[in-house]
Parts: sequence; C-alpha cells; structure tokens
Amino acid sequence: MESQVLKDKVAIVTGAGRGIGRAIALAYGREGAKVVVASRTQSTVDDVAKEINDAGGTAIGVACDVGHRDEVFACVDKAVEAFGTVNIVVNNAQGFGTEADPQPSTVFVACEDTDEVEWEYTFRTGATASLWFMKAAFPHMKKSGYGRVINFASSSGQIGFEGNTCYNATKEAIRSLSRTAAREWGQYGITVNIINPALETRAFDKWKAARPEFVEALKEKIPMRRLGEPERDAGPLAVFIASEGASYITGQTFMLEGGMHTLP
Repeated sequence: MESQVLKDKVAIVTGAGRGIGRAIALAYGREGAKVVVASRTQSTVDDVAKEINDAGGTAIGVACDVGHRDEVFACVDKAVEAFGTVNIVVNNAQGFGTEADPQPSTVFVACEDTDEVEWEYTFRTGATASLWFMKAAFPHMKKSGYGRVINFASSSGQIGFEGNTCYNATKEAIRSLSRTAAREWGQYGITVNIINPALETRAFDKWKAARPEFVEALKEKIPMRRLGEPERDAGPLAVFIASEGASYITGQTFMLEGGMHTLP
C-alpha cells in the first residue's frame, strides 16, 4: 500500500474553493491529512471538502474571509475544535481591487496612480492575512513540535513588474515575513517557505483575457513552454514542503515557474 506522507497531520488551506488552493487541498487529502478547506463562500468550500471525503479523506469546509482578523482566528479555532491541532497552514488566498469593488486579478496601473484604498486591501488580504494565520497557528505548531507554513508570493514582486505596485509590494512583504519567521521558528520544528507560481488559474485567465498577446509571449519565455497546472504541479510540491522530507528546508522560495526566472 502506498504510504500517505501527511497521515493525521492537520492542514488549513486558504483560497481552497478553486484553483491552486483546491488542488493543494485535494492533494493533502489524498496524502492522509485532515484538511480545513477555507475560502469566502461556504457552498464552495463544502463542495471541495465533499470531494476529499468522497475520495476517502477527511475534510471540513470553513467560510473565511482572510481580510478580516476575527474570521482568520476563528478558522484556526474551528480547525483545532474539529481535529485537535494545526500542523500545516497554506496561505494561498489573495484579494485584488478593493473590498468594495473586488477584482478577479491585478489591474495594471502606474505607480504614481496607485489607489491607496487598493493598496490597503491588497496588503490586508495578502501579507497581513498571512501574518494573522501564522500567529493564530503558531502556538499549536510549537506545542506539537511540527509546523509547516507555506506562503504564496510572486516573481512579479521580485522583478518589480510594471503596473503591479500593490501586488508586488505585498508579495515581497510576504517573502520577508516568511524568512523572518523561518529564522525565529526553526528551533520549534516549524518551517516557513514560499511558493512563487506561474500557473493557469481563474485569476490568470482574467489576466489572459485582458492581455492575450502578452500571455502568449510569456509562454515562449518559459523553458518548459507551458504554464503550470494546479493539480499537476502545485499539489505535489505543496505535499513535499509539508512533509517530513522537507524538515531541513526553511526560509526558501520555490520558483514554480517552469524555469521562467532563475533568480538567486
């Protein structure tokens, strides 16, 4: 029988109603983790949790808007209530636009024209939400001596991609937060790592519709000559980072981009 490398670990995956988050939640379920599927819409997370349970795994759906601190801490409380602890947190969710006018992906605008309301919302649902989940889960990870935090950033922030000020800034803040926590929390058996993806997602589809020529040219810059697929590419990597096999890897950025960037 094939071993389940995350057997009995408890994982929270945000933004898990679709795309990358869903792929990771399903992969964790297959590998034996007890999964908290978290996203804003209850019906969506319930559907993904049902997929995991129907396949023989264990999961619950928790509606959680990561832009609200009380909902983040409540999500962790519900995980502990259901499964006794939290071992793994995947901070995949990210808001775009503003809370009053959310967008499915980034909207390109010059740095000097940056909307400060959008700046605040992008940070609150990105770097700040990641910090909230990390703070809420830390006592449980420390107590068990096993913690895996996986935060999502972007090479757009690393290279300072034009027209992406709010997104770039929060994603680089997430990487800095992750490196700091990695250095502080390693002594407790907690690792903190980052994934920078270039994957076909709902947000990317909206971006592609707005800039089809750019996206086609982007594929030509990727040595693998394709964009990644959440289930094929993100799920297996997230399983590895969360496993015992990655216990000596922390503070690192995994470039899940088919070789598009080979940054130091």
